[in-house]
Amino acid sequence: MLTISHYDQKVVAVLGLSRTGLSVCRALVGGGARVWAWDDNADRRKEASGLGVSIVDLNLCNWDRVESLVLSPGIPLRHPRPHRLVKRARKAGVRIIGDMDLLAENQPERRIIGITGTNGKSTTSALIAHILGHAGIGTQLGGNIGLPVLDLLPKPVKDIYVLELSSFQLDLTERLKCAVAVILNLSPDHLDRHGGMAGYLRAKRRILRNQEAGDWAIVGVDDPYGQKIKKDLDKVHDRKVVPISSAGEAAGGVYIQDGRLIDDLDGQAEDVGRIDGFQHLKGAHNAQNTAAAYAAARAMGAAPKAILSGMESFPGLAHRLELVDSIDGIAFVNDSKATNPDAAAKALAAFDNIYWIAGGQPKQDDLDAVLPCLRHVRRTYLIGDAAAAFSALLDGKVETVMSETLDQAFYAAADDARHEGAKGATVLLAPACASFDQFPNFEARGDAFRRLVESQAQALSQQAPATGSGRR
Repeated sequence: MLTISHYDQKVVAVLGLSRTGLSVCRALVGGGARVWAWDDNADRRKEASGLGVSIVDLNLCNWDRVESLVLSPGIPLRHPRPHRLVKRARKAGVRIIGDMDLLAENQPERRIIGITGTNGKSTTSALIAHILGHAGIGTQLGGNIGLPVLDLLPKPVKDIYVLELSSFQLDLTERLKCAVAVILNLSPDHLDRHGGMAGYLRAKRRILRNQEAGDWAIVGVDDPYGQKIKKDLDKVHDRKVVPISSAGEAAGGVYIQDGRLIDDLDGQAEDVGRIDGFQHLKGAHNAQNTAAAYAAARAMGAAPKAILSGMESFPGLAHRLELVDSIDGIAFVNDSKATNPDAAAKALAAFDNIYWIAGGQPKQDDLDAVLPCLRHVRRTYLIGDAAAAFSALLDGKVETVMSETLDQAFYAAADDARHEGAKGATVLLAPACASFDQFPNFEARGDAFRRLVESQAQALSQQAPATGSGRR
């Protein structure tokens, strides 16, 4: 765990006591700060009270005594409106920061690889850390995946921090400097939180702040937003700009062509080897993740052959195209992390003969991104708040089953796949929605799917009830 010592004996307010807020409290207390911690949730306040912090209602405190307010990334800074305590802090002239800037101030010489984008952040972050470790380069993985950044180890000082960075985290970032900044792809997401697409893009581009000559900006150019960022960076000439693509050539960068990884970083377009056979990196979206991870590892000095070997041994991540089991010729795949239509489309493109479980709390009111992939889908099983709207959007395009809950959808999909005998069938959870209508997070939803597969493994060879309420 890192300790933050430059607030010794100063009052620091911490708002939000989930995993990030608790991590901040530990780091500040360890460095001698006087922490005033608050969360509207009483259970979280109780958990924080055991860390040596003062539980202070920030609605009633004297803000003139507060040096800084450390805001958890889940709390609105700007949109849809600033949190009431953000307004109080600003009125009092209190600096508002996040844990990323505490890291930047505490570890200014640390080499950091930052990864952001709409989809693929977690897989790419974990893949980069795995590749570097496989190549004998010390790394620690954290941020929006794994440990909060202030829970990472301060030593060895040569370790590279590989950090997944969400738009919420980047919105709070002023001082973070990434030796390698990766922007994978950009499509509409969290628009209510950022006041629209322009605000979302501004937040994502903050990963590029503070870069200098010698730093790398790795940018996916398979979408128009990434193409614009690449074009803007090319005008500045203050860092190495590396385009990545899974859809075509990327001069001066890294791209995938016919399942092969092409390294054009030195203008030689060298064929590094095949990547389309790697078990845990299937699909066009993982081709982009692979290109980004390769470029980042090359930036840190890893050799091409070592990188390819690391990719081959990558074990994958839970809830990201996770093959839970194959039973009676049916693959059960958990892609609970596909929380928007664009991510779900990438999952649908990776398989054929799909029995698709979708729905939850919708993030947007269209399914345009998935429509070109519906040829891969035999039937769709709709759950949660989005079920009725999704049914209307899919009417006439694919057969749908109104299943309401995940367990109902699971049994209906498994039963249909087994009795219809579709060759190479896949029961795929790729919800295209957030989970919050029925589950606390996408991990809990994916875990529930996994338990259904595991507990029904024997029953699936027998008769299982089809509990969908009807088809259209």
